[in-house]
Amino acid sequence: MGMERIDTLVIGAGQGGIATSEHLGRLGLAHVVLERGRIAERWRSERWDSLVANGPAWHDRFPNMAFPCDGDDFADKASVAAYFEAYAQMVAAPVRTGVTVQAVTPLAGRAGFHVGTSEGEIEAQHVVCATGPFQKPAIPPIVPESPDVLQMHSTAYRNPQVLPEGAVLVVGGGSSGAQIAAELHAAGRDVFLSIGPHDRPPRRYRGRDNVWWLGVLGIWNMDTPAPGTEHVTIAVSGAQGGKTVDFRRMAQAGIGLLGMTTGYADGVLQIADDLKANLDAGDASYLSLLDAADAYVARTGLDLPDEPEARVIPEDPACVTDPVRSLDLRAQGIGTIIWATGFRFDYGWLKADALDDTGRPRHQRGVSPVPGLFFVGLPWQTRRGSSFIWGVWHDAKFIADQIAIQNGYMAYHHSRG
Repeated sequence: MGMERIDTLVIGAGQGGIATSEHLGRLGLAHVVLERGRIAERWRSERWDSLVANGPAWHDRFPNMAFPCDGDDFADKASVAAYFEAYAQMVAAPVRTGVTVQAVTPLAGRAGFHVGTSEGEIEAQHVVCATGPFQKPAIPPIVPESPDVLQMHSTAYRNPQVLPEGAVLVVGGGSSGAQIAAELHAAGRDVFLSIGPHDRPPRRYRGRDNVWWLGVLGIWNMDTPAPGTEHVTIAVSGAQGGKTVDFRRMAQAGIGLLGMTTGYADGVLQIADDLKANLDAGDASYLSLLDAADAYVARTGLDLPDEPEARVIPEDPACVTDPVRSLDLRAQGIGTIIWATGFRFDYGWLKADALDDTGRPRHQRGVSPVPGLFFVGLPWQTRRGSSFIWGVWHDAKFIADQIAIQNGYMAYHHSRG
C-alpha cells in the first residue's frame, strides 16, 4: 500500500472531530477524520446505560442542527451518538471508522507529519488532535486488587443489575459520581459516596436552566479558571429531568456520605476529615451563582419569578456532624468500588515536542508550538465552555481558520513588480 497524502488529518470523530471537519469542509480544505471506533464511540460504549447530557438539548448542540427531542429535555446517550452520526452525514464529514492512529511524527527537514495507522501510512501537512478530555480513566492507586472487591472506573459501569451483590462505594463527587450513587440507591443498594472539593450549581433557578445563567452572566466565556479551581469537579445532573445535586439530602435519604478517600490498609479505607468543609464550599459556590443571578435580574429588569426556597440549605445530617474516618469494606458488605475520579490525557502516539512534563498539551487556543499541529476539545482551550458540545464547535472554527491562514502563507510566491 502506497503513502496517502492529505492536507489535514483529524484524529477522533467525537464532537471535536466532527466540528473540525465541518469547518474544514466549508473552507474547502481536503481532510480525513480517523476514528478507532465508531462516531461518538465514547458516548456509545464508555458510559452507563441511563446517562443523559448534563445540559438541555436546546443548548448542548451545534448551531446548525437541533436534537429531535424537546429542547428542554436532556438527551440520552444513544440520542447524542445518533446526533453526531447524523451531523457527520449532513456535513459530509470524510470519517473513516475502525482506524487506529499508532504514531504521529514530524517529518525531518520539511513541513508535515508521518502518521502510522492500522490501515496504512499517511503524510499530512496538518494534524488536528481531537481526542477530547476523556482519554484514559484515572483510578488512584489506593486499594490493591482483590477477589473480594470488584473495582471499576465509572466508564465501565452500566447499571445496578450487573454489579455483584452487596453494598457499593462510589468515589468522586462530580456529575458521574453523584448520578451513579443516586441510581444505585434508588435500585435498593446500600451506597457510600466519597466526595472531595466541588462546585454545586443549581440545575434551574428562577425559571432558567443553569446553562442559561452561565451564558448571560458571561461565565461560559471565562478564559481561565479562578485560582485554586483548575481541577474542581462540578456536580450537576440532567438525570430524571434535571435536578439540583444536593449531597445533604442524598445523605438524609440514606446514602452514606464520606469525605475524600485517602488511604487503605488491611481492608479498611482511611477517610479525610474534610466532608463538612467540602459541602460548605459547594454551598458557597451554589449561593454565589444565585447572588449573581439575582443581581442580573435587578439590573436588567427581567420578569423572572422569585425563588427564595432555593436558598434553603438542609441541616447537616449525622454523617457530617459525626463524620466517618475509616470504612471497613468487609464489615460494611462492600462488594464493589466505582471510581468516578476523572481522566488523564494519553498522547503516547504523539511523537512531537508538544506536551509538558505532565503530559498535557502545550498550546495557545489550540495552536501547538509544533508547526502544523493543533488541538481541539481541551478543557479551557479558549474558555470555560471549550470542552462542552456547544463550545467545541467555536474552537474548531478557530483552528480550521488557522489552517487556512497557514495554507495562504505557503501559497505565496514572490514576484518583482
